[in-house]
Amino acid sequence: MSIVVTGATGHLGRLVVTGLLDAGVPAGQVVAVVRNKEKAADLAARGVELRVADYSAPETLAGAFAAGDKVLLISGSEVGQRVPQHRAVIDAARAAGVAHLVYTGVLGGPAADFDLAAEHKVTEQAILDSGLPYTFLRNGWYHENYTEHLAPVLAHDAVVGSASTGRVASAARADYAAAAVAVLTGEGHEGVAYELSGDTAWSFPEYAAEVAAHSGRPVTYQEVSPAEHRAVLTGAGMPEPIAAILVDVDAAIGRGLLAGGSGDLARLIGRPTTPMGEAIVAALKG
Repeated sequence: MSIVVTGATGHLGRLVVTGLLDAGVPAGQVVAVVRNKEKAADLAARGVELRVADYSAPETLAGAFAAGDKVLLISGSEVGQRVPQHRAVIDAARAAGVAHLVYTGVLGGPAADFDLAAEHKVTEQAILDSGLPYTFLRNGWYHENYTEHLAPVLAHDAVVGSASTGRVASAARADYAAAAVAVLTGEGHEGVAYELSGDTAWSFPEYAAEVAAHSGRPVTYQEVSPAEHRAVLTGAGMPEPIAAILVDVDAAIGRGLLAGGSGDLARLIGRPTTPMGEAIVAALKG
C-alpha cells in the first residue's frame, strides 16, 4: 500500500508530500502524481516515487493508482474543467481498487452556495456515487489567498472588497496540508466530512489594520459595491471570469459562509492554526 498525492508539485501537494516524509512515512511508501517529472526532482531525490499523469488525460491515470492505495485528490485549479478532471481521477481510483480516497473540497460542502463551490459539490457526489471509502477535507480560505497579493495593497494603502461585515476564518496552507497528512496517516477518518477553517475569523477592516501594523503603512479597508469591485479587479488586469468569481466569494463572505467555527482543523493537526498576523509578517519578509 502507498499513500498517493495527486497534484504533488502544486503549493498544497508539495506541502503534503514533504509533510508525510517529515511525519515518518517511509519515502518508498509515498507516491507523487505529477504532470512534469522535472518539477518533482527534489521529491524524487528524497526517494518519493513519481507517477506521471494528467487530470485532463484520463488514459494517463490508468497507472497512477494501485489496489490498496490511500489517495489524496487535490482539486484541480482550472475552474470550469474540474468536474470532468475529477471524475477521471475518481474513475481511475475505483478501477484500481484504492482503499481510501481523500478529497480537498470547500468549506460548507453542500451548503456552500457560491459559484466557486459548484464543482466541488458535484465532485463530492461523484465520490459518494463511486462507493469508495472517502474523506472530505472541506478547506476554508488560505491566508495566502490574501498575503500573496500584498503588493497592490501596499501600493495603494488600501484593501478593497465588497464583503460588508463578513468574516473569514482563514488558515495557512501549511495547516491544511497538515490536516491532510493527519488523515492519510491516521485511522477512523473514512466516511467523515471535515469542515476546516482557522481558529479566528477576521473582518476585512481588521485584516487591513493588521497589514498596517506590520508594514508601517496607513492601510485601510475600502468597501465598494460588487460592480465597483469587479471593475477594480478587471482594471488591474484580472480576467473577467476570475473577477466575477472573486466578487461572488466576497458576497458569500458577507453572508457568513466562510466564517468557520467547527474547530475541526485545529483538532486534526493537534495545535492552534497559524494566526493571520504570522502570515502577513512572512509575506512582508518575502
